[in-house]
Amino acid sequence: MATLLIKNADAIVTMDDKNTVLNHTDMLIVDGIIKEIGKNIVLDTKEDTRVIDAAGKIVYPGLINTHHHLYQTLTRNISAVQNMELFPWLRALYQLWKNLTADMGYWGGLAGMGELVKYGCTTISDHHYVFPKNQTNILDEEIRAAKDLGVRIHACRGSMSRGESLGGLPPDILVQTTEEILADSGRVIQRYHDSSYGSMCQIALAPCSPFSVTEDRMIESARLARKHGVRLHTHLTETLDEEKYTLETVGMRPLAYMESLGWTGSDVWFAHGIHFNDEELALLKRTQTGVAHCPISNMKLSSGIARVTEMLEMGIPVGLAVDGSASNDGSNLLAEIRSAYLLQRLRYSKSTPAGSEFLRLATVGSSKVLGRNDLGSLELGKMGDFFMIEAGGLEMAGCLDDVASIPAVVGYNKPVEMTVVNGKVIFEDGVLLGIDERAAAKEINKIAAALHKN
Repeated sequence: MATLLIKNADAIVTMDDKNTVLNHTDMLIVDGIIKEIGKNIVLDTKEDTRVIDAAGKIVYPGLINTHHHLYQTLTRNISAVQNMELFPWLRALYQLWKNLTADMGYWGGLAGMGELVKYGCTTISDHHYVFPKNQTNILDEEIRAAKDLGVRIHACRGSMSRGESLGGLPPDILVQTTEEILADSGRVIQRYHDSSYGSMCQIALAPCSPFSVTEDRMIESARLARKHGVRLHTHLTETLDEEKYTLETVGMRPLAYMESLGWTGSDVWFAHGIHFNDEELALLKRTQTGVAHCPISNMKLSSGIARVTEMLEMGIPVGLAVDGSASNDGSNLLAEIRSAYLLQRLRYSKSTPAGSEFLRLATVGSSKVLGRNDLGSLELGKMGDFFMIEAGGLEMAGCLDDVASIPAVVGYNKPVEMTVVNGKVIFEDGVLLGIDERAAAKEINKIAAALHKN
């Protein structure tokens, strides 16, 4: 049995239903599962056991990212698109993305996921929907990158079937037929989806958006996903341009359109959800349809501030996400926690939830959005996914009264001390243990430069 024993942590922030914080406490993980939490845990055997002295450290549940576009790591910080909003931004970048290859999927995935891991993320949901001709294995390569890093992945097989010639946004060269999409969706489900407790890889079906996918594609995706018991994901109500588009093309607001296609329910989550009205929030609550909140991307693209405070009050499932690296230019979920908190304070003032609830958004909330009951909190029987930070530095001085609120209220602006997935250390003392980071960065920069010249 592989055993990891965390000894004498200054604080373990459990994120259980009572928001329990345990001081000077041990945590035992056996074969990836939390077996014991308490003081002075004694092992029966030291065989295949690692003991970590966590004195002076704070332990948090691993962060869970509910929406990303990892390939965009190769096209971040491009000056020509920095001040664009969503539709013109997409049109400009499609001219680069149409040259993506499977190899780029691996290296872009490695960069984005590696950065997430360095900031305490242990489960990553990626939405990949750009498949140039003869490049159908990009998702496979992202999954390979996740395996090399040792991180959990929810790989969302995206798609686009409504190109410019049909009134959509993407160039026709990037759209696929419904038959092509369904065939490859079935392939990746059969090959990679693992629904078991503690699984490292799950698949979701994720047509890109109402303005890039035809009705038949949405309907058939829902049928296929529910046949195989996988989840459904798409972008929705990110911008007012999208609302204008659906009103003009199908005579409905975006959520009403999705509902008409069978796209609501506890197996569905939408990215962004900024512009829902009161009636639509009530529908999300009634159907328990989830939302991935992407605060920094929403700010960069001037898309708006999502009504997260109201969603949480109503019991709508909400998780946190970084969104694509080209609309965020970073993959740091700790930064999203603080941004989410501050944006809600700006909009809702004293009605805003406590800082600790934004950590909950990135842990328990995200696990619910992804349909996981094995992640999100540090409790007996849950998976041993967590990160640790140093409590003794000057940047932490004077703020230890409410350790659960530190990520939101104070912020933690450097890589964490350690990230652990499934009871296995994958990042420690500034080093990603599954890869050679400097060699990878050199290769990624070379690939990104070549892509920018296309």
